[in-house]
Amino acid sequence: MSFVPVTGRAVFRPAQPPRDSAVEFVDSRRSVSLPMRAALPVLKKAYAASDLHPSVALVASAAHLGLRFVAAGQLEPADGSWAVRYKPEDEERVRLLAESRAYDDLDGEAAEQLVREIVAAVADAVPTSAPKAAGSGAFRESLQTRLARYRTDEGPVTAALPSLVRLSFRVEAPEEDLLAGSLTLVPQVHDEADPLHVADAARLWAEGDDHGFGPRARTHAQVALRGAAEAWPVLDRLLDLPVPSSLTLSSDEVVGLLEDGVEWLKERGVDVLWPRSLSRDLTTSVAVDRTPSTSAAAREDLMRESPLGEKGLFAFQWQVALGGEPLDAAEMDALAAAAGPVLRLRGAWAVVHPSVLRRARKRLLKRITGGEALAVALTGQVPAEVAEAAPGEKVIIGASIARLRDEVIAATSGAAVDVPPELQATLRGYQVEGLTWLAGITSLGLGGCLADDMGLGKTLMTIALHLHRQKEHAGPTLVVCPASLLGNWEAELARFAPEVEVRRHHGSERDLDGATGVVLTTYGTMRRDVELLSAMSWGLVVADEAQHVKNAASATAKALREIPSHARVALTGTPVENNLTELWALLDWCVPGLLGSRLAFRRAWASQIEAGADVGKAKEFAALVGPFLLRRRKSDPGVAPELPPKTETDHLLSLTREQAVLYEAYVRDAMARIERLDADDPQRRGLVLSLLTGLKQICNHPAQFLKQEGGRITGRSQKIELLDELVSTVLAESGAVLVFTQYVAMARLLEAHWAASGVEHQFLHGGTPVTERSRMVERFQDGEVPVFLLSLKAGGVGLNLTRADHVIHVDRWWNPAVEDQATDRAHRIGQTRTVQVHRLITQGTVEERVAELLQRKRVLADAVLGAGEAAFTELSNAELRELVKLGPQKRRKRRRIAS
Repeated sequence: MSFVPVTGRAVFRPAQPPRDSAVEFVDSRRSVSLPMRAALPVLKKAYAASDLHPSVALVASAAHLGLRFVAAGQLEPADGSWAVRYKPEDEERVRLLAESRAYDDLDGEAAEQLVREIVAAVADAVPTSAPKAAGSGAFRESLQTRLARYRTDEGPVTAALPSLVRLSFRVEAPEEDLLAGSLTLVPQVHDEADPLHVADAARLWAEGDDHGFGPRARTHAQVALRGAAEAWPVLDRLLDLPVPSSLTLSSDEVVGLLEDGVEWLKERGVDVLWPRSLSRDLTTSVAVDRTPSTSAAAREDLMRESPLGEKGLFAFQWQVALGGEPLDAAEMDALAAAAGPVLRLRGAWAVVHPSVLRRARKRLLKRITGGEALAVALTGQVPAEVAEAAPGEKVIIGASIARLRDEVIAATSGAAVDVPPELQATLRGYQVEGLTWLAGITSLGLGGCLADDMGLGKTLMTIALHLHRQKEHAGPTLVVCPASLLGNWEAELARFAPEVEVRRHHGSERDLDGATGVVLTTYGTMRRDVELLSAMSWGLVVADEAQHVKNAASATAKALREIPSHARVALTGTPVENNLTELWALLDWCVPGLLGSRLAFRRAWASQIEAGADVGKAKEFAALVGPFLLRRRKSDPGVAPELPPKTETDHLLSLTREQAVLYEAYVRDAMARIERLDADDPQRRGLVLSLLTGLKQICNHPAQFLKQEGGRITGRSQKIELLDELVSTVLAESGAVLVFTQYVAMARLLEAHWAASGVEHQFLHGGTPVTERSRMVERFQDGEVPVFLLSLKAGGVGLNLTRADHVIHVDRWWNPAVEDQATDRAHRIGQTRTVQVHRLITQGTVEERVAELLQRKRVLADAVLGAGEAAFTELSNAELRELVKLGPQKRRKRRRIAS
């Protein structure tokens, strides 16, 4: 039934009696509805497939469970139908299946109900006749009466002969059949109580009782044969024979037996027994190695090439073995040329599974990059888009890729490298480890992401890497960074590596002729000058604050990928801000192909890990990316032990009456508009985001939401009152404070308020020129301005503001990593005082509920971060209303989070 669109959705249509139920298969082009019995062969194939729509996977799994109940004989009559007789442990099996197969459009409770309906339909559809209409008790009573009569009428000798039989098929392979590519099936019956008591089924039809079975055995054998024919319709020909003695299978039917028949019969409890003279020991494995070269010298050249280069190609190939010994080229040719599954191999006859034949005919699966091959070597798994390998199928790693894998492991865990004597700094222990890791991974022509916490010296380690690589004349280094960090890179290079030639490729002076040291450019300039930069031979390309290219589809990320280099390094304190696809974008630039295509990565890794359903999957992923991702935190043992403690406090505030009225009215109006739209309407997403933004603005200050200018500020928001208290305390103690808000409009309100009250401050935002940013940092660090107001997006990275001993977050970002990065402007190397972090949160509002979510999410964030603000757009209307509804308002209080 290849016409059935199992790649689309499956819809189960229940009916009464259950055997009249149907399964509808729907895709974008057509819809096919099959009655339950006709749908079973399709669902059997779908059950073994991968990458199915969740609805098909659920229906196929439930049907498979139903068939297992039928095969186990767990049926009983019920109102003219057959029903499943559940054992206590079966209830748990149904529940676990429903939980594992539930999906976005179907919750666990509905999934369990659907599983039970499908099982009922399968149980009623498989038997060939309906039971008596009487209840199960009457049916059992009648059965016991008939059994008693048989025992009485036929005497003890006949009653002792077994009548309940189990069916199997014996494969016979005479030479003449083998030469024709055919086989013979002989049905056998076994005593249900004694499997060693066996006879050919045909003997039950012969006169006499020398077969040793009772007179009812033939009836049971007929029922078993009909059931086997339902499982594999080729056996219908046996039912047409006066005596079902044997059945000769053509070559095509042998293929069907191997591909589907054996499995389908086994589900009915019917075994297929093969003769020892007919080998079935052919196995396949996936081999990964360099593509063949013409000479030994050429192979050696490839060994020295960067595995990421154009010549660094590897190949997936199927390797077939007989009895554990790989077939040679001639044997593979014979196997590929075989007309059917029965052939002579190594002097003996063998029956070959069709999947093995297909793999032999298509030996070369795909040529792949070094990054893709390296992923296979590190995980031992074959990507689904390359080959439909069976779970656990052996993967053979060739010598070349094994050598690369071993070099990667050794390079990232070897002895510490010597710090370049030209470096005018003393590296801490963890910084030497970082330099060693960078040097090892880039020496192989690979790349990596240095994702240390902000303030741990990523810039210094990268400068040391440049000096280390110059020993081998590795070529110039290109550093791409935000415009705000150009001055910082120049200052750090002048301080720690004064001998290095530094050239700024930005603004009007953009000349690359004769560049030999470090070239600094911005993401915008890089995007505009990509052709010019691509013409250079770079030894190393560094992407600083690499979260700027987390969207691989952006023009900036595409331009960065076009610049060739021997090695690539990404620097970021937040490798994952919203979802794992951002990490894929970074590592796919550093080590192209390591994580596969974006779609394959989402399917194989991200969707499962972000759902949090499989802890083992997260560990496998960590093992894969571990060699290419170095992540250290300030709290790690041995990292920045000289840093002072950090205390975090949540200040829980109440809304003013004005804010509460605005909040409730806005929720009421926005939810009314949202609930009028379908869940998949694209307008709904925009309305949800607008709702969340508006509520956060109301929580900050009514004037921000109402876009009022020049109005009264005091008395309308407890956040302003608490800010006044905190700032006045800091100033009284001769301290300094950073105040972060994600809204420029809120910052303008604070500017106006502080100007009126005489608080000396300065405001940095996205429009602040680069030179002015540097002057602002100097003024703050020199103690000239004690209050530094910053927009979270513009001021959260690239600034060293260690004079601050207080950090205030006026409003909450949706990702804790972004807030942590902003806090690290103050809590970084060079800080000598305890840093106190204050978060202002309004009680009973979306702010408090999101804060609770973020606190739980922070535990998972070390390994994986789920979706950010966009995740809230996927909530149902009821869930969204629960998130944004206004709860009780209480008096102001403080909640200490960590220290």
